[in-house]
Amino acid sequence: MGRRRVEVAGAGLGGLAVGTALAQRGWRVRIHERAPELRMFGAGIWLWENGLRSLRLIGAEEQAVRNAKRIKQWAVVDEHGDEMFRRAFTDDDKMVLPLRADLYQALIDAALAAGVEIVTSSTAVAADPEGALILDDGSRLRADLVVAADGAFSKVRDSLMLTDKVSYLREGYIRLLVPQQPGDEDAVITESWHGTRRFLYCPCSDEFHYVALSCLVDDRTGRGVPVDKESWAASFPAFSDIIARIGEDGRWDRGMTVRCRSWSEGKVVLVGDAAHAQAPNLGQGANMTFTNAVSLAAAVSGANDIPAALRAWEQRERPLTDHVQRWSHGYGWLVSMWPEHLAEVRTKFLQFATSIPWVDAQLNRAARHIPVGDHG
Repeated sequence: MGRRRVEVAGAGLGGLAVGTALAQRGWRVRIHERAPELRMFGAGIWLWENGLRSLRLIGAEEQAVRNAKRIKQWAVVDEHGDEMFRRAFTDDDKMVLPLRADLYQALIDAALAAGVEIVTSSTAVAADPEGALILDDGSRLRADLVVAADGAFSKVRDSLMLTDKVSYLREGYIRLLVPQQPGDEDAVITESWHGTRRFLYCPCSDEFHYVALSCLVDDRTGRGVPVDKESWAASFPAFSDIIARIGEDGRWDRGMTVRCRSWSEGKVVLVGDAAHAQAPNLGQGANMTFTNAVSLAAAVSGANDIPAALRAWEQRERPLTDHVQRWSHGYGWLVSMWPEHLAEVRTKFLQFATSIPWVDAQLNRAARHIPVGDHG
């Protein structure tokens, strides 16, 4: 029997990761990207231990983190500077923060090294559960497996009626890079809360810091681009120097979640945001995508019944992904829905809740998950 073929819709982080993992297991992989060139938008990205382990399995970790900052702690403080939560990282439980562009290039290089074919200006619009990816020019590309990694607004997912619910959140985010300067903190992530606004400061490289500004949809000043630096500095005076370095670019993205009635239909499977887009509050979206990608490749390689293998894979992996999605949404709720006049109560609540071992275990369940195929 010849090598089995997979057609992948989307050359984002998820498409490249799953394509590489499958190619390394002997599949003939072709990835279709609708854009005319491979280009990554975004700033920095949190790589938790589960994501780093997954990237290591496909040979992309070393390059991805070569210029990244190793994070020692993540601290969450309120508008008075009082600490609400602090999470330390160790050699066995790491957090590394690279530029998103560096991670993307590492995944591209790993895919090409594994023999993956990447086709640009190729737009997938649907799929056949019997095993075919359908392009916008009417082409039907037969395959033993079709992977939909075409994002939260996946056309492939919708063509199969796999969408259960798409929910828009009350909050959104502006994510940017700002220049690094001597004396800046370079090993601690600080997340500051003020009312319904949040400011996230992340050391990212020797040249840049990654910052994120979060606010409610109806905070028109807060979500404005270019950023209203005076308004944000008034909310977060401790970071006024960082805020002053913000440039004129940027984009405000409304948070959203995607839930599916199933992650697969026949020989077609969803990965990444197409399957489980989530609020970015715990920084686990891409990490869960990588973890699920390597486990998917293991599940279908050697399987005689692909649809059955996909169902079994979802049954194993989905509970953890759903858990992360729920907890990330709940974390955001504490900011966006908590009454502003009860901010001091929120501080005390978070201090108490995060001191409970069970809560700590839930918040870090994904980060401490060992991906399939990782034997230490």
